[in-house]
Amino acid sequence: MTDHAPDLWDSIDDLHAWLDTHRPAGGREGLLLRILKLSEEVGEVAQAVVGATGQNPRKGTTHTWDDVQSELCDVAVTALVALRTLTPDAREAFTRHLERVTQRSLGRGLG
Repeated sequence: MTDHAPDLWDSIDDLHAWLDTHRPAGGREGLLLRILKLSEEVGEVAQAVVGATGQNPRKGTTHTWDDVQSELCDVAVTALVALRTLTPDAREAFTRHLERVTQRSLGRGLG
């Protein structure tokens, strides 16, 4: 653990740039594939929940709730990288959307 946690959006920008240098497909296809990656990550959350609760009698308990947390974090990171792929203004787009959701749900803005 470091004393200084990396900035979320700096990390998202760095991951976006790294993925762009290593992607096999570009353009619209690359964007769509990056967005579809979310489905894969959500499936991994479901697999971890099934594994943590032992819902598959053939396999038993195969995951922990820490695994579920990790997979949920992967979903969040993947979604933010996909958003960054869609727009260079991902931070602003996310902040505006979060403010709308907060206002709609809680009747107040952020801050």
